[in-house]
Amino acid sequence: MYKKIAILLLLISISFAQEKIGVVFSEKIRLEFEEFKDVEQQLQLELDVIQKEYEAMATELDSMVKEYEQQSLMMSEELKKAKEQDIVDMNNSMQSYQLSKVGPNGELTRKQAQLEYDLVQKFKNAVDSVAISKGYDIIMDGSQASLYTKPTHDLTDDVLYELRKYSLPEEN
Repeated sequence: MYKKIAILLLLISISFAQEKIGVVFSEKIRLEFEEFKDVEQQLQLELDVIQKEYEAMATELDSMVKEYEQQSLMMSEELKKAKEQDIVDMNNSMQSYQLSKVGPNGELTRKQAQLEYDLVQKFKNAVDSVAISKGYDIIMDGSQASLYTKPTHDLTDDVLYELRKYSLPEEN
């Protein structure tokens, strides 16, 4: 059994020896490529707006509850029920708002997924372009498993260059 595993590992290493392998550190790309930062800032700004709107709703609900508590003894049963329903409706409205904006299928969640998808596609296209232009057979993500990479195999800066080349605004 061990002989079979050793032979298999030897065959795999021989086949990889014939392949030209490069490494890209995706974490460095994420930290240094400006578009990643821009997307994070854009999403944070939108989240801030959502939080402010939610806080305004919470303040209004709090006012409604305080007003109800202060005046409930003087209200008719009919008015009490109407005010209680208003409070329930406002609470439901807040929950619906939160779900529609930041829930699993919310606007911000969908937008984040789309922006991340677009960035990943740009990243993949840049990696493909570097691999083809430099004749690499395999490019691996060094951020996930690399403990050491020979500097000549590190293509991170080449991929960053490629990403920036296509992200520059076109001159008119």
